[in-house]
Amino acid sequence: MRKIEGADGWSAKDGKQIAAHGLTVAEIERQLTVFRRGVPPVHLNRPCRAGDGIVVLSEAERPLHLQSCDEAYRTQRFMKFVPASGAASRMFRDWYRCLDNGGFADQTEADIFIRDLKRFAFFNDLETAMAAQGQDLKALLETKQSATIMKYILTGEGLNFGCLPKALLKFHAYPEGTRTAIEEHLVEAALYARTADNISRIHFTVSREHAAAVRRLLSRAVPAYESRLETTFEVGLSTQDPETDTLAVDPDHQPLRTEGGELIFRPGGHGALLANLNTLDADIIFLKNIDNIVPDRLKPETLLWKRLLAGYLVRIQQEIFGFLRGIEQESGTEAELERIADFCERSLNTVLPNRFHELTVSEKRSFLFRKLNRPLRVCGMVKNEGEPGGGPFWVDDPDDPGGASVQIIEESQVNRNDSKQCAVWSSATHFNPVDLVCGVRDFRGRKFDLPAFVDPTTAAIAQKSEKGRELLALERPGLWNGSMAFWTTVFIEVPLATFNPVKTVADLLRPQHL
Repeated sequence: MRKIEGADGWSAKDGKQIAAHGLTVAEIERQLTVFRRGVPPVHLNRPCRAGDGIVVLSEAERPLHLQSCDEAYRTQRFMKFVPASGAASRMFRDWYRCLDNGGFADQTEADIFIRDLKRFAFFNDLETAMAAQGQDLKALLETKQSATIMKYILTGEGLNFGCLPKALLKFHAYPEGTRTAIEEHLVEAALYARTADNISRIHFTVSREHAAAVRRLLSRAVPAYESRLETTFEVGLSTQDPETDTLAVDPDHQPLRTEGGELIFRPGGHGALLANLNTLDADIIFLKNIDNIVPDRLKPETLLWKRLLAGYLVRIQQEIFGFLRGIEQESGTEAELERIADFCERSLNTVLPNRFHELTVSEKRSFLFRKLNRPLRVCGMVKNEGEPGGGPFWVDDPDDPGGASVQIIEESQVNRNDSKQCAVWSSATHFNPVDLVCGVRDFRGRKFDLPAFVDPTTAAIAQKSEKGRELLALERPGLWNGSMAFWTTVFIEVPLATFNPVKTVADLLRPQHL
C-alpha cells in the first residue's frame, strides 16, 4: 500500500482547495486516518421492544399528551424540518432500464406501465410537455411505445425527472389540481407546526443545484396555501455547508483527484445536515423525510401522532427542567437525587453505572446534571413488517462495561461477520420511519450546541464510483444516528399508517397515495 499523503505532502494548490471548502489540512488528515483505520461497528445488546426501550401509549393517557402539546403551541416556537435534497433518479431505476434497453424486457411489466401511466399525478404535465415537442402521448400509449414515453419522463426533452429532487415531483392529485411533495409538507406544517401567532414554520434542506428551482416553486405555492389554509408561512431554505464535505479516496486510501490534479470532495451524507438543524431558531422541531407524505384524506392520523409525540416530549421536558433547576441550586437531598436517578432509568432509558449508589451527593448531582442537560428527542417507531431501514436497539457502551444506551442503528453499522450480532439485528421488532420531535433548548432557554452531542466514531465508509473509478466516501455520523447519539432519547410506538414513503415510482400508486 502506498503511503498516505501527509501534512507535509499537500501542495499550495491543495491548500487553497481545502480552504475553499472551509476545511483545514488537519481535518483532511483526520478524515484520512478514519479511512485507514476503518469505522468500528457498534455492538448491539438487544433490540428495543415494547416495554423495554419503546413506550406504548394507552388510550387513557393520550388526552394528557394532546393537552400538553396544545398548551405548548401557545408559548413555544414550533418548526418542521424536512431534509429534501434526495434525488428522484433512484425512484426510476426500472424505468431507466426500459429507456436504456429500448423497452421493458418483461411484457407484463410493459402492459402494467401502459395501463397505469394515466394514474400518476404528473400525467397531464407529461402530456403537455410531449405535445410541446410534437408528440401525441395517447397515440404512443395505444401503440405501446414505452421507451419513447420514458424519454419524455426522465430526460430534458420532457419532464426531466431523472435530474430533479423528489421534492419537486408531483405526488398526489386532487379535484382542484396536483401537489408536489414540498406542497404536501406545507399543508402538514400548517396542521401541526402552526403556533398561537398563526405562523406555520418549516425549513427545507435542498441540494445547491436545485435550490433555485425549489425557490421558484415556493414563490408560487406559498401565497396560494397561505390563502387557502389561513396561515402565514415562514419558510426557510438551506443547502449543505461545503465545510461538511469529505475527501474521496481510492481503494489504497490515497486522495482521489481529477485529471487536472484537483482533490475530489463529496457531500458528507445526511449527517452533514446537523449543521443546518443547529441554526434553526425554534424550541421544538419536527423532523420528517421529504418522501413520507400522504394526501389530505389520510393526514388526520399523522396529525394525531405528531401531537402525541410533541405532547410527550413537552411533559418529559418539563420534568427534566424541574430536576435540573433543583440540581443547579444544590437543593436536592440524597433521597431526591435517588428519585431523579429512578426517573432517568424508568423514563429516559438511562443505564446508571454500577457504582452510582456509592457516589457522594456531589458526585451524584454532577452525574445526573450531565445526563439530563442534553437535547431531547422523542422518536416514533413502527412495528417491523418488512420495510427496509434502521431500527431501535440497546447498544453497548465501549467505554463503560455494562453501560448501554438506546440508539437508532442502520444495518451498515453492524458487524455482518458476527453471527450473534446478525441474530440480534434480525430479531428487531420495530424500525425507524424517521419521525422525530426534538427539544433543542436547555432549561435556561438557551439553544444547545448540537455538534457537541455527536459520536464521531459512528461515521460510515461507503463504496462509490466517480466516472467509472472506484472510490471510498466518508459519510458523517447519520443525522438521527451518530449525530444524535448523546441526546436523551425516547422511543414511542406509532402506527404503520403514519409511514408512507415513496422509494420507487410504483409507490405513488399505492392506495395511500391515490
